[in-house]
Amino acid sequence: MARNLRAKISNSDTLVIHDVNTIATGQFLDEVRDMGTTTVATGVRQVAEQSDTIITSLPEPSHVKSVFDSILASKLPTCSEPATRRLFIDCSTIDPITSRAVAASVAKTTSDAAAFLDAPMSGGVVGARAGSLTFMLGAPETLLERATLVLSMMGKRVVHLGEQGAGLCGKLANNYLLAVNNIATAEAMRMGMAWGLDAKALAGMINTSTGRCWPSEVNNPVPGVVEGAPASRDYEGGFGTSLMRKDLGLAIASAKQFGVGNVLGDGAMQVYERAAESHQCKGKDFSSVYQWLGELEERSR
Repeated sequence: MARNLRAKISNSDTLVIHDVNTIATGQFLDEVRDMGTTTVATGVRQVAEQSDTIITSLPEPSHVKSVFDSILASKLPTCSEPATRRLFIDCSTIDPITSRAVAASVAKTTSDAAAFLDAPMSGGVVGARAGSLTFMLGAPETLLERATLVLSMMGKRVVHLGEQGAGLCGKLANNYLLAVNNIATAEAMRMGMAWGLDAKALAGMINTSTGRCWPSEVNNPVPGVVEGAPASRDYEGGFGTSLMRKDLGLAIASAKQFGVGNVLGDGAMQVYERAAESHQCKGKDFSSVYQWLGELEERSR
């Protein structure tokens, strides 16, 4: 993401970065040394002080709260152009309630001199490197054009879903569906193959029929069915099982906070909780649930 951003912003603009992984920041500086000025900040507060637009991407809600506690600890300086409103774009996948609380804190602490938007992304590591991410944006109309311009430098598509917090609502709904579809696809493939069907023929039929979905067509969990899918490279890369467990948990918790019931969520969560700690799935793409289910079948015989 940062490399694509550095490549597309003006050479006269300075990119200020910070990561707890100092090895990664050092490698990044080597990659972009011919693309304009890039500096490494000593902390998140320094990034905010030196930037008009700040993009954050963090693992958990607690990390987002902690980072913005540091950023908002004291009054921020004015932007490089005094009339410019400082813009925080958070690409983390967290719960909407936490995101809205941080947005309110940013507005209150800065007397509306800054705004906090949510823009969780879809596309994984491959999409981040290729600049083909999709961003689900929660932002007021007044900031839509500015936010879209920035996000389009790192991705292919920006989907505006409504006011602040709406992007996360969309992302969690999508990943809830993806989590359930992934398990269902794995079970359907195991079922058909147990009945003697060829895996590629079965997947081809499903993908021209009503069962077609992203896990069946693009990220099929059976090794060899889709060349280039994680399943065909020992489930390396892709979207980690532990990350899917986290996102599904956020979706279920958020649904309950808003009084929305879900019949399949708790059962799917049990699968990901157990699979994420297993030797078949730990550190692997979430489609590796297919392998975990296979071992479960063997144990039950």
